[in-house]
Amino acid sequence: MNIVLRDESALYYECGYSCDNAVLLRLGSQAWFFTDGRYAIEAREAVQGAEVVIVQDILAAAVKRLAKSGVKKCVYDPAEWDCYRFGRLDPKGRIAWKAKPQWSQKRRIVKSDEEIAKLRKAARVGAKAFDKIAKAFSRKGFGRDEHALHFLAERILRKEGKRELSFDPIVALGPNAAKPHARPTDRKLKKGELLLLDAGVKVERYCSDRTRTVRAVPGFDFGTSQRFGSKKIQRAYDTVLKAHDRAVAKARSGMRAKEVDALARDVIEKAGYGKYFVHSTGHGVGLDIHELPVIASRSRTRIEDGMVYTIEPGIYLPGEFGIRIEDTVVMRDGRAEIL
Repeated sequence: MNIVLRDESALYYECGYSCDNAVLLRLGSQAWFFTDGRYAIEAREAVQGAEVVIVQDILAAAVKRLAKSGVKKCVYDPAEWDCYRFGRLDPKGRIAWKAKPQWSQKRRIVKSDEEIAKLRKAARVGAKAFDKIAKAFSRKGFGRDEHALHFLAERILRKEGKRELSFDPIVALGPNAAKPHARPTDRKLKKGELLLLDAGVKVERYCSDRTRTVRAVPGFDFGTSQRFGSKKIQRAYDTVLKAHDRAVAKARSGMRAKEVDALARDVIEKAGYGKYFVHSTGHGVGLDIHELPVIASRSRTRIEDGMVYTIEPGIYLPGEFGIRIEDTVVMRDGRAEIL
């Protein structure tokens, strides 16, 4: 197959290295990794299965190689290219381009044992960071606003710069938690307040993803057994936990992704909160924090052993509160196992 790639995760998966200015061109059994002088040393040390070409204009070099090869057909992922850069690849229109959306993610959808081990380690490291965040918030978080809490959580997750984050953490209090991707505000943490934390770290570039919603009182933890002072919040929380646990317990290899979604969504809908569950039940996790499979009501992807994805049902009541409970699972021997 002839293919040209520029997405960083796709590059890393194919040749063991990536950077923010590179193109991988694979023509049959030959491959070239084009990048500039800033990355020359690292690329030559890390790239596997491709010839490293150091040039100032990587697209021009790729075009020259394409022209020299004489190939007539080439595959690309349209999500990786903007109009300008893609137009430069074949200015004279000599190549028949075949678009294959999510080409790399489809190759990565079933994880190897080595990848699952990295994802498991990332999940465990992330969970330990949650424990440290709970202790830090309990000790010095009350009276501080979401900006300060976010900073404190990020510092712990990063381990003073020794770790990369899967994504920008979400720390949301009370009504701000009703926004699934809430940004920090000036709202301050009070004792007994609802607190939502969504965060993840990377291990060897592989991501973790976890969400917990808790009642923040001195000595609290991020376990799923939570008791809230409000009956309304408690009922919603218990519903989300039931949906989460059901989807984990009953997911099976061979199901369609939409069937896994329904395992969680049906619980929330039967409890009367259907319109307040505003996102899909989950998403794949790997080199990217969001990849295949998508666990959604319209997804017909067949779930297989080796797939890794999140289960994260939620209920969001605007202006009041939001609840989400999320774990990352791997399909093993036909069942979902929490990483």
